[in-house]
Amino acid sequence: MADVPVLLVHGFASSFERNWREPGWVDLLEEEGRQVIAVDLLGHGEAEKPTDPQAYAHLERSVTDRMPPSGQVDAIGFSLGSQLLLRVASESPERFRRLVVAGVGENVFTASNSEAVARAIETGDRGEADHEAAGAFVRFAAGSDNDPAALAACMRRPNTPLTEDDLAKVTVPVLVVLGDRDFVGPADRLMKALPSARLASLPGADHFGTPKDFRFVDAALDFIRD
Repeated sequence: MADVPVLLVHGFASSFERNWREPGWVDLLEEEGRQVIAVDLLGHGEAEKPTDPQAYAHLERSVTDRMPPSGQVDAIGFSLGSQLLLRVASESPERFRRLVVAGVGENVFTASNSEAVARAIETGDRGEADHEAAGAFVRFAAGSDNDPAALAACMRRPNTPLTEDDLAKVTVPVLVVLGDRDFVGPADRLMKALPSARLASLPGADHFGTPKDFRFVDAALDFIRD
């Protein structure tokens, strides 16, 4: 399916360069003759970085704005990127041929403790945030290409969790990739809600190690070759 472009959507506090190019995803896809569509979500990478949470109310537009005006894409997402892809696919499944979502599970159905994590990102101090990812987000936010105030605003955005009814509309083939040490799991409810999904479990893998895990790379590339 070399004629179908591949859309890559990164996780929170990351970017296209950090999540996909640096670990080698882009090179591997281009070696297979695939056109890669880069996405930097609002507040991340080279995108604009507003500090008003309302600016992020429709964050999925960062994805849809990068999609071709016609035809289908294969899409690969990680964490926040996966959640956004699932939301877009629930609204417009015809835009996708195949979908790979990594670093998501039970968390797509629940609202996170976003305020405590947002404050930790702003201050650089994990403090009262008891979210398992808070420390990692604080470290990532301090990166040279990040704006902690923008990331905190993104974390505070108006956000409604996905539902089983939403996911029932994702009628394209989906590969769910999840490490068995990932705090967002398990994936049982997500797998049950998706009409056509298979699970690739990564023994010993945690959330933040997943993008560089070559078992994820191999599973994803095999899936979108079909």
